Amino acid sequence: MRLLIDQNLSPKLVRSFRDKFKDTVHIQDLGLDVAEDLVVWEYAKSNGFTIVTKDSDFNNIVSLFGFPPKVIWIKKGNCSTKQIETMIAKHIEGIIAFINDSENGILTIF
Repeated sequence: MRLLIDQNLSPKLVRSFRDKFKDTVHIQDLGLDVAEDLVVWEYAKSNGFTIVTKDSDFNNIVSLFGFPPKVIWIKKGNCSTKQIETMIAKHIEGIIAFINDSENGILTIF
């Protein structure tokens, strides 16, 4: 299971996911930090990543084009990286189930 952390989330989150998802990377590490959303989308699709984002645009892209890639949409206003880490830990089993589910393309976490 490969996760691609979007630019609007801290690169520090990579370590939060690596326990369960060893192939987690931040788009900054790939040189995609200034890329348009569709470029990130295509990269994720071509390389088997699930996108983790706070950006609603990826939700719209899934609605238009379907999946893969899947999108984990963290839908919480201004919050710290620590708060997001806590959310991830709370939902880790649901995230794993979502990635393995063939019927859903978006997981929204509040």
